[in-house]
Parts: sequence; structure tokens; C-alpha cells
Amino acid sequence: MYTKDTLMRSQTVSARLGPETAKKLELLVKATARSRSYLVAEAIETYLEDQAWQIEAIEEGIKEADNGKFATDREVRKTLGKWGLNEG
Repeated sequence: MYTKDTLMRSQTVSARLGPETAKKLELLVKATARSRSYLVAEAIETYLEDQAWQIEAIEEGIKEADNGKFATDREVRKTLGKWGLNEG
């Protein structure tokens, strides 16, 4: 959530939106009684948090692989079996 202090220290960013995205944004502005700036900032923040989580998970996986920590064949088969993807 944005506080007055956060808004005072914020940076302005401009972006071009396609017509459909702009239309959806305007509908959301009307439905939520929030400003475009608020909704765009919230969307970007959520996106960045999601991406940071994914990058962290990937980096952790690479670190484990570099240390030789891999799933065994049995573990892989068990996991694939849970999804109904047994080897042919």
C-alpha cells in the first residue's frame, strides 16, 4: 500500500499500452475508484515480486546443481508418476 511518504519519494515512469490493455485499465479504474497511477504501480510491484521469487528459486536450483544435488532416477519417476507421466 502506498503512503504519503512513499508517493513523495516516487519516480514517474511512462509506458505505452495497447488499446485492449488501456481499455481494461480504464474499466478497472472505474470499478475500483482508484487512479491509473495507483493501479499501474500496484501491477508493476506485484509483477516484480513474482519475478524476484522465480529468479531466487532458479538461482537456488543452480547452486544446488553446482553442488551436485540432483534428484535420483527413482525420485524423478515417482514425481512423474504422480502426474501420470510414467515412462513408456
